[in-house]
This record gives sequence, structure tokens and C-alpha cells, in this order.
Amino acid sequence: YATFKSFIDNTYIRVSLPAVCFVWQIAMVVLFGVFIRYDEESDEKGWNEFKKSHNITSNIENDFYFRYPSFQDVHVMIFVGFGFLMTFLKRYSFGGVGFNFLIAAFGLQWALLMQGWFHALDPVTGKITIGIESLINADFCCAGSLIAYGALLGKVSPVQLMVVTLFGVTLFAVEEYIILDLFHCRDAGGAMVIHTFGGYYGLAISWVLYRPNLNLSKRLNGSVYHSDLFAMIGALFLWMFWPSFNSAITNHGAGQHRTVINTYLALASCVLTTFAISSMSQKKGKLDMVHIQNASLAAGVAMGTAAELMITPYGSIIVGFCCGIISTFGYLYVTPFLEKKLKLQDTCGIHNLHAVPGMLGGFVGAIVAATATEEIYGKEGLIETFDLTGKFENRTMSTQGGYQAAGTCVAIAFGLVGGVCVGFILRFPIWGDPADDFCFDDEAYWELPEDEETIPPVLEYNNHMVNKHHDTHESQFSLEES
Repeated sequence: YATFKSFIDNTYIRVSLPAVCFVWQIAMVVLFGVFIRYDEESDEKGWNEFKKSHNITSNIENDFYFRYPSFQDVHVMIFVGFGFLMTFLKRYSFGGVGFNFLIAAFGLQWALLMQGWFHALDPVTGKITIGIESLINADFCCAGSLIAYGALLGKVSPVQLMVVTLFGVTLFAVEEYIILDLFHCRDAGGAMVIHTFGGYYGLAISWVLYRPNLNLSKRLNGSVYHSDLFAMIGALFLWMFWPSFNSAITNHGAGQHRTVINTYLALASCVLTTFAISSMSQKKGKLDMVHIQNASLAAGVAMGTAAELMITPYGSIIVGFCCGIISTFGYLYVTPFLEKKLKLQDTCGIHNLHAVPGMLGGFVGAIVAATATEEIYGKEGLIETFDLTGKFENRTMSTQGGYQAAGTCVAIAFGLVGGVCVGFILRFPIWGDPADDFCFDDEAYWELPEDEETIPPVLEYNNHMVNKHHDTHESQFSLEES
């Protein structure tokens, strides 16, 4: 009883979590009141004046009707896809989907402000104007922090996750401004600014927060039959809507159309190689649900930059083919190596789903950009695809490719350096994080139904990435000691 009481005391957040939520939400109210206004397509007076000045006669011309379907898809990915993908742990489904909900809801508000200050601040009025595209970009910004959460799943408190989101959104806005505005990179699906940054940000935080005695919670660091099924629902939502994610803010017309096609083909190709490598890795050819849930999505990440470009349909399939292999090998060999040698505990394996595919996607985009020619795109197409106007109108394609590669490096640097700094902040013993032997357990922060209060001996199934038994001559199922 004394030991159990110490667990509960250590995760006491009755003061800290309400304080952070109330104070930060009140701050959002004040900052939105000072800075945020509707843009000309969402303001009643502004829209009527816009229609007159642009000789528009129908409300259907409003950008809302073009962007909202993509916004819906992205929104579902953020709250349902990411949330349910994290429900694989046998005793941490409430935390996986619930804390995802919390940090996304805070993050999108803070993102509207941070991205607005960098991209939409009117120097005359000092106001930020927001519309439907702003909401999409805010969701993208949240995705970086949700990816980072994947590496920390089950090991941190909700208060720590709010801090991760506060700094994650801030760092994201800065690196996004450098990559997209100063370097003038093309990255509509965020292979660089979202996945590479978010992946390395989460990995760096996890490295700083290394728990040498995390094996004390080993019995809960795994899945059961139904938890893997819920996680697969999240994976399927992400897989289906990823073409929308990559194309949501691309150019009207051929650009968006092409992005959907390229992402769709790459994802399909990735599934087959994921199944192939997963089966090959076991002596009896049995499939591992960890690989199917995660590695099958890697192509969507890797196509985040190049999908908008003329990579060709077979080029997209090649990228997907390679990503399924690379990501599945990462879950089989790289994640255990990182934990053993670099003391890097990555609960969801974001290194294999986001960090490495995002980095590869950034460099693939650089190569495709560097080899772009007027013969392939046409003169107008080249200008439109790479936005070669104003001070960038004389930029050559080889130079553009160099900046694309540099942008990938900036995303990695911001993720690693920012993650290390935030990790040290989170090491202060004031956040109510769980003890080493109380991780991966919803009981630390949630009221649970009575029939879930105790854990009877259960069948250990599909321990997520760690301590995998590759010798399938013995059963994968073993009775836990109570």
C-alpha cells in the first residue's frame, strides 16, 4: 500500500494541470483578442468588398469551399489518426488518445498565433488575419508535437506534454519560417518541417529523459489483441487521408491533383514491401502488427516534399517501395540498437516512421527539384510549382535543390537542439511524471472503470518493438508472472 501511495503522490497533478490549462487558455483569450481577426474571405464586410473588387458574383468562389474538404481530412488525421495510432499499449489507451486530444487542442491555438506572427501579421494594423488555410497550417504545426509525443508515450505527465507542445509549436514556427520563407523551399506535405523536425525533436527529448530502470514497467510496454486492433484503426485513417494531408495547401489545379496521385501510389507500394519484410523477418513468416501499423505509412511521410513535384507515377512507387523496406528494418534492428547503444527509448518508433522517412523525403525532394527542367514543367509550370517570382525569379533549379537539402538539415538541427533544451527543462522534478515502475499505465492519470482497476495475469502479445522473440519455434505467447 505504501508503495502504491508513493506512485499516486508522484503523479499528483490536481494543481499543476488545472493551473497550466486555465492560465494558458486565458492567455490565448487575451492574445487572440489583441492579434487575431478574420481574413477578407471570412469577414462579412471584407468578403463583400473582395467580391466587388475581383468581380465575383458567387459565394462558391470563396476559398473555404476549395480547402475545407482537405481541412476535414487533415483534422481527422490529427485527432483520430494520430490519437488511435497511439492506443497500442495494453494499459495506456486513455493516455494515448486523450493526451493527443489535449495537446492538439492547445497546440492549434498557439500555432495560429505563432504562425500568424511570422506569416500573416499586418505591419500597418498589427493584426493577424486567419482563414481556412490558417486552420490547416495550424493542424500541421500541431502534428510536429504529436509526433514527438510518440517517443514519450507512457513516460511523461500531461503537464510535461503541454510544455513539449508550447516549445514544439514555437520551434516549429521558427524553422518553418526559415525553410519556407527565407530558403524558399517547397514542402507542401511537411516531410522536412513537420516529420523531420517532429521526429528528431521527440527523439532528443526522449534521449535526455532516459530512464535506466524503465524495464520495471516492461510488463505494460506491449500490446494485447484489442489494443493493436484500435491502433490499426488509427493507422488506416492516416493511410486513407494522407493524400489530403500532402495536398491540402498545394496549388489549385494540376499541383494538388498530382500530389494526391503521387502520395496514393507511394502508400500502396509501401504496404506490399512492409508485409514482405515483416514476413521475411520471422522464421515461420508470421506478420508483426507493429510493422503493419507503422511502416506502411512511411511513404506518406517521405512523399511530403516531392509529391507536389513531377516525380512521375513510377518514381512515387519506387519511393514507397524503398520506404516500406527501410522503415520495417528500422523497427526490427535500428530501434533496439538505439535503445541499447544510445540510451534512446522510443515508445512508438517515431525514428522509423517520421524522422528517417522525413529526412529521406527532404533529400528526395531536393534531387527532384534540382533536376527540374522547363522541358518537363513548361516555363509557366516551373514558375508556378516553385513560386519563382519576385526576388526568386532568377533562381536556378540546381540552386533550388541545394536550398531544399539545406532546409532538411535545418529541420534536423532545430529538432535535435530544441529537443535537448526542452528535455532538460522537463527533467526538473516538478511535473508529476510517473516513476519508472509506473509508466505505460493509465491508472497514473485517469479514473478507470472498476473492472480495470487490477491487472490479472494476461497473455503477453506483440511486445511493442522491445524484447522481440524472433525464434518462432517457441510460441509468441507466454503467461506473465503476477
